[in-house]
Amino acid sequence: MKVMHLFRFLKLLLFSSLEVVLGNKTLKKMVSANVSGDLSSEMEVDAFRRLFPLRYHERFLLDSIRPDARPLGRARDTSLALGAVASADGSALAKIGCTTMLAAVKMEVMTPPKESPDEGSIAIEFYMPPICSPLVRPGRPAEEAPVVSKQLSDTILSSGMINLKELSLVSGKAAWMAYLDIYCLDADGSLFDAALLAAVAAFSHLQIPVVSLNEDGRVVVVSEENEEGKSEKEPVNKGKRKLTLSSLPFSLTCILHKNYILADPTAEEESIMETLVTVVLDSSGQLVSLYKPGGPVLAYASAVQDCIALTRQRVKELKSILNEAISDMEVD
Repeated sequence: MKVMHLFRFLKLLLFSSLEVVLGNKTLKKMVSANVSGDLSSEMEVDAFRRLFPLRYHERFLLDSIRPDARPLGRARDTSLALGAVASADGSALAKIGCTTMLAAVKMEVMTPPKESPDEGSIAIEFYMPPICSPLVRPGRPAEEAPVVSKQLSDTILSSGMINLKELSLVSGKAAWMAYLDIYCLDADGSLFDAALLAAVAAFSHLQIPVVSLNEDGRVVVVSEENEEGKSEKEPVNKGKRKLTLSSLPFSLTCILHKNYILADPTAEEESIMETLVTVVLDSSGQLVSLYKPGGPVLAYASAVQDCIALTRQRVKELKSILNEAISDMEVD
C-alpha cells in the first residue's frame, strides 16, 4: 500500500496541472493539502528529489521557475562587505546566495624580475577548506581549487584591471608583490563568480602601505606611528594610497540544459546539469573571456549570445553592489 501511495504521489507531482510558481516549501504545502494533510508527503517530496533530482528540477523548468522560486535568468541575492580582515591591506567578504568567499590582499616588497624592472606582481591562491562543502575531504585538496585559482589569475591579469607599473617602487630594485588569498567558506555553486567578485572588491578596498628608504638604501614599510616623516629618508610614497583600477571584471556562470539557460546555478543544479558556461565582461561591457569546461550540451551561438546578454545585466547589478559597499566604507 505504501508503494502504491508513493507512485500516486509521484504521478501527482510530475503531471499535475498546478502552476508551480512558488518555492519548494510552498510546493510542499500544496502537495500536503492535496493528500489530505498527510505529514509524510513532505518526506516523499524530499525522497523524490533525492532519487530523481533531474526529473524533479525539470518539472520546475516546464514553468520557467526553479525550486528556490527564481526565474531561470535571475542570479541569487548578492552582498559585499569590505574590510572583513583587519590585518590585511585589503579585504572583502562576498556572498552569492549561500556561496561565501573571503578575500584578503597582503602587500610585500620584493625585487622585480630583470625582464620587468618597473612592474610589481600579483600572486593568487584559492582555497577550499573542508568546512565549505561535505564533498571536500580533510587532507585532500579540492579538485576545483587549482582550476579556480588559474581562472582568477588569467582573468585579473588579462582584464587590465591593475596596472602592474603602479606597483613599482624603485626601478629595478623594489616593487610590490600583492598576495591575494581567497577562502571559500560555503561552496553552493558559481564558485568562480563569487571568488572573482570578492577579489575585485578586495583590490577596491586595498590601501598600499607607506614605505621609505633606510640608511642601507633598502625599502622598508613605515609603521603607522612613523608615517609623519620620521624615517631617515623621504618616504617613497607620501601616504597610504589606493590602486587606480580600470576595466573591472565581473562574471556570470550559466547552465545549458536542453533548451533552457539557468543563471547562477546552485551546487545541486551544477551536479545534475553538467554543461556550464562562464562569461566574463569588464565594467564597460567588453568581453574578457568565455569559459566552457565541457558537458553534453553544445554551446550554440544563440545560447552564447543569451549568456552574454544575461551577463551584461548581471554586471550592472554587481557594479551597483560594489559601489554601494565602497560608499558604506567611506561613510564609516
